[in-house]
Amino acid sequence: MQTAVAAAIGAYWQWRDYLIYYVKAGDRHPHRPPLLLVHGFGASTDHWRKNVAELSQDFEVWAIDLLGFGRSTKAVAPYGGDLWRDQLHDFITEVIGQPVVLAGNSIGGYATLCVAAQRPESVLGLVLLNPAGPFTSSQSLPEPNLVQKALGDAVKAFLLSPVPSFFIFQYVRQRSLIRKTLLKVYLDPSAVTDQLVEDLYRPACDVGAAQAFAAMFKTPAGEKNDVLLGQMSCPLLMLWGEADPWANARERGRQYRQHYPSLTEFYLQAGHCPHDEVPGQVDGLLKAWLVSEGLAVA
Repeated sequence: MQTAVAAAIGAYWQWRDYLIYYVKAGDRHPHRPPLLLVHGFGASTDHWRKNVAELSQDFEVWAIDLLGFGRSTKAVAPYGGDLWRDQLHDFITEVIGQPVVLAGNSIGGYATLCVAAQRPESVLGLVLLNPAGPFTSSQSLPEPNLVQKALGDAVKAFLLSPVPSFFIFQYVRQRSLIRKTLLKVYLDPSAVTDQLVEDLYRPACDVGAAQAFAAMFKTPAGEKNDVLLGQMSCPLLMLWGEADPWANARERGRQYRQHYPSLTEFYLQAGHCPHDEVPGQVDGLLKAWLVSEGLAVA
């Protein structure tokens, strides 16, 4: 396993006006597709290091930092599913050079779903791990009155203006708060290591990080999950950390199953990031699913 970690190569790719960081490990196989791993909010390629080490023994494995995260450029940009969809699609086309199996956690799950649904030529299969993204509500919510709406917009505008958003960012990027948040979203506290905290803290010190943070909250919501699932046709594996405090995994799973009945799903004793908390289980289930779907030869 140490050999696989040492073999991982990090590099930068010029995309539009930005530098995008990625990691590659393992060799290309004629009967096994490349894997592309996409992190969640605030994370980076580092969050996949355990999976890269294991999976690269049998697959060519890539991991990428979404624009605004990790070692990629911290830009003031129109963040959201459309932007990250185009980034991932272009990376697959220009750098990897053939369709892949995509795996995404949290907001990275939403970004990969956008690719699989709207750029299907790039994706052979999709693996979602506690993905983010809204579903169309089955109940219409009452519209706020104009006074409530004006107050809400005013508060949001104030908090996301340069000075308040800067101080909010300085607060949330503290190592102590990062650790506290991780301990809430991981089921196993021993998985919250000093290295994990540092992996999330370091990118928050980059030039432009505060401005990118503010920009991410100014982008309108993207396409709904149910609409995207209706556009998708590739095999789907869903791996849920059942102890995720940010979402009711069973209820979220039911919503995905309702709109994509052919999916395969497993519920694991883990929190919001099962790939990092129980990597052996995640990697084993992913490999078995690839074989069962005919996407890889055992």
